[in-house]
Amino acid sequence: MSITARSIETKTGSTPIAFPPSMIGNQKTSPLTTFAGGAEIYVPGEQAGNLYEVEFGAVRLHRLLSDGRRQVIAFYLAGETFGFEAERSHSFFAEAMVPTGVRISRQPDGQASPELLILALRGMMRAQEHLTVIGRQTAVERIVGFLLDMANRQGSLNHFDLPMSRLDIADYLGLTIETVSRVFAKLRAAGLIKLQSVRCVQIKDFQALGGLCA
Repeated sequence: MSITARSIETKTGSTPIAFPPSMIGNQKTSPLTTFAGGAEIYVPGEQAGNLYEVEFGAVRLHRLLSDGRRQVIAFYLAGETFGFEAERSHSFFAEAMVPTGVRISRQPDGQASPELLILALRGMMRAQEHLTVIGRQTAVERIVGFLLDMANRQGSLNHFDLPMSRLDIADYLGLTIETVSRVFAKLRAAGLIKLQSVRCVQIKDFQALGGLCA
């Protein structure tokens, strides 16, 4: 069986994996469904069973804690697939952060489906990296790792978009929005990044920036 390469995201880079073309092909032939920024794609308790591939835009997965606080679980960018659930219903909110198009297809049948195993592995690795980031790293290390990951997932470009807000980043990294803003200002003052706009970042020195979270 031939395979098509994709990536599993880590805190500072991407680990190559492979998606069988059967899954990718089925999604590409699915109709494109569009969502306005802030629109819900699915909510907790809703029946699971679909896979969602982001064609354009960006998606945020989050849940509400018992005290009412929000915890952002993951972000998905163009070309990335989400929606895999071990249970029959969804556990998280999935929301479009900006105008977003997704292709929706049914999960492949069969317990031994390689597609499901790949998505399960992807989710496990994402969760492990996330726990490492918020459990062991300083605020600077968390944000630097996050920026390098975003750059890598968008092709390791010097300029890349941040479709999420500073509050989204804070809720993802376990920080306050004030801390996120201070670290961005510190990195900009050090000449390591340049903010083209609120949601467009230029990394001016990849090596020096990476050294902050080595």
